[in-house]
Amino acid sequence: MKRVILTFLISSTLAPTSQAADTTNLMSVYRQALACDAVFASASASYQAAREKLPQGLAQLLPNVNLSASTTWNGLDVSYSGATSLPSGKRDYNSNAYTVSLNQPLYRIQNWKQYEIAKVQVGQAEMQLALAQQDLMLRVAQAYFDVLLAQANATLAAAQKQAIKEQLAQARRNFEVGTATITDTHEAQARHDLAEAAEIAASNELEVRKRALERIIGKAPGPLAGVEENFPLLLPEPNDMNQWVKTAEQQSLPVQIQRATSEIAKREVERNRGAHQPTLDLVASYSDGSASGSLYGVASDTRASAIGVQLNFPLYQGGSVNSRVREAVANQEKANHDLEQTLRQAEYATREAFLGVASGMAQVKAYKQARISSQSSLDSSRLGMEVGVRTFVDVLNAQQQLFSTSRDLNKAVYDYLLSRLKLKQASGSLSEEDLQQLNLLLK
Repeated sequence: MKRVILTFLISSTLAPTSQAADTTNLMSVYRQALACDAVFASASASYQAAREKLPQGLAQLLPNVNLSASTTWNGLDVSYSGATSLPSGKRDYNSNAYTVSLNQPLYRIQNWKQYEIAKVQVGQAEMQLALAQQDLMLRVAQAYFDVLLAQANATLAAAQKQAIKEQLAQARRNFEVGTATITDTHEAQARHDLAEAAEIAASNELEVRKRALERIIGKAPGPLAGVEENFPLLLPEPNDMNQWVKTAEQQSLPVQIQRATSEIAKREVERNRGAHQPTLDLVASYSDGSASGSLYGVASDTRASAIGVQLNFPLYQGGSVNSRVREAVANQEKANHDLEQTLRQAEYATREAFLGVASGMAQVKAYKQARISSQSSLDSSRLGMEVGVRTFVDVLNAQQQLFSTSRDLNKAVYDYLLSRLKLKQASGSLSEEDLQQLNLLLK
């Protein structure tokens, strides 16, 4: 009976711990994270800020209209010498004026280049937001599975402690009746003490992992849906590493973001070189002024309008333009090198994740078989001890091996599931649908 109970405890660590209606699954946690995660909220705000670069760039191509107005009190004390018919004395009067001016850029190469840069920057910001969302999916899945793994390990640690406790009690009984030595009791006591320490560590680890998930969703997580033990193990589709690498080179979000950075750097070179080019503006103005008096004592009302073009040809700015061009060229070279490094990193991450899925699948199968073998070894050791061909320590070792194999199996399962997401992220194709597919494995 004890053997049946022990086997059940070990085999059920991956299975759902509860079927209660309030159990939270992976998608529910992800939805909470979308609303509460500070990192993603920061990325969303950055995207909103970056969107404003487009209207700012467009504004440099549109006309600038200004209105200025003034009112002035004037006080004059006039005296004339010589023969004149103009009266001398004090003259106080008000003068009022307003002017409307318009400046429409006709040819400003720098403004056009800045507008082109703004369009690239907005597209880059969209990709950065998408990358932040993919990162959130991966962080949520990692934190979710970390809690499940810690929970499974805590369950195993408790089961291991209980099993050793029963072995310790048996060793004491056998010693009392003279069928075992005190060495067996001491060995069981030592194993029990170690199991108790492991249980405390596993419990602490579970609390830490729960707090890590809480940091993402903004509140303490409730009961989490577990992974079905016999979920299907799937190879990557297509099962061709090179095809995944090619996809990553084109679709990986870090690669696309860095390509945008290189494009921006290229256009910055063009924009700075544009400072050597002349500028041509359409200028127009209209003004209306009135005065209740003047130097000669008469009132006036003046209206004026003007329209024309204004050409400005930069000849020399102290070498600053050439310096900025050299700076932009160096930044472009840096951006190109960064792009090459990003491509290499994308290839590495894709290959690593692909191998993680393939090897993870094989490891899960191997550990499942190893768990069966470990259980058989434990049963054989127990039977052997009863007939005198195995020692008490052999049973404890076999029991330890069974629990160790079960922990390794749990870790292999969650590593495999995460590798599936990491492969999609590395190739740039990770979406909520992929998270939903994992969610279907939870019950």
